[in-house]
Amino acid sequence: MHYQKALLDAPRNTDADFGRHPVDQHVGNQIALVRVQSDISQAQLARSIGVSFQQLQKYESAKNRVSASMLYVIAQSLGVPVSRFFRGLPDNAESGDPIPFLPVDERLHFIASAEGRRLIEALMHLNPRVRGRVSSLISALGEELAFPDLGKDT
Repeated sequence: MHYQKALLDAPRNTDADFGRHPVDQHVGNQIALVRVQSDISQAQLARSIGVSFQQLQKYESAKNRVSASMLYVIAQSLGVPVSRFFRGLPDNAESGDPIPFLPVDERLHFIASAEGRRLIEALMHLNPRVRGRVSSLISALGEELAFPDLGKDT
């Protein structure tokens, strides 16, 4: 009886108050990373696991926590062990030695983002020759912005 009252009186842990838990963020990032490395779209994975792609986006961004059963289904669908999503967490090694967080490539985050998906979708509608020219233009713009003084005569 006292236990139930303590639960009811406990302060609520909301995203607004405390932010997303680092482990939830790590697991979401790992889901996105494995999905992108497996060349599977959010829509494909969502369909495979029986949720909307918006729900999958929420899992990947840690806006919604992934239940153990759903994590199992996701792992099965991607063909990886559930433990894959926890790889890289500190103090998660069997030896007890902490493993540093795995670096997540910024490009994978962009590809998994709504903006990245829209850009890729638009590029895929272009003729391959035009797509190559657009890619060259973007590379040239990136170099110009990274090294603006190289093109100037002094």
